[in-house]
Amino acid sequence: MEKIESYLSSLPDWQRTNLELFRKLLLEASPTIVEDFKWNVPVFLLGGKMFFAMSAFKAHTKYNFIGNGASLEDPKRLFNNGLDSKKSRSIDLREGETIDVEALKSLINAAIS
Repeated sequence: MEKIESYLSSLPDWQRTNLELFRKLLLEASPTIVEDFKWNVPVFLLGGKMFFAMSAFKAHTKYNFIGNGASLEDPKRLFNNGLDSKKSRSIDLREGETIDVEALKSLINAAIS
């Protein structure tokens, strides 16, 4: 999607790399995930419902798990924001931080199943 490509290309390398990883994993997880652009950020829908969003801020990037995100089991403790939310949680990554890709894939798969 052109809006998402434009959004990503405007970011510093470390932010673009973080968000491109999340996008890649989402699109690999299900061929029925649809990309969209709302509230000036990339969002991802499944069955017409928004399940994920991603965004960049000055000091971090954010992977949002929307809807059932608050109910997902997180044995690797990747979620580090929105922990008190009843509907969503997120993962914030700052420059230089990495993420356990296999654990992230597991969270994505749990969210869409």
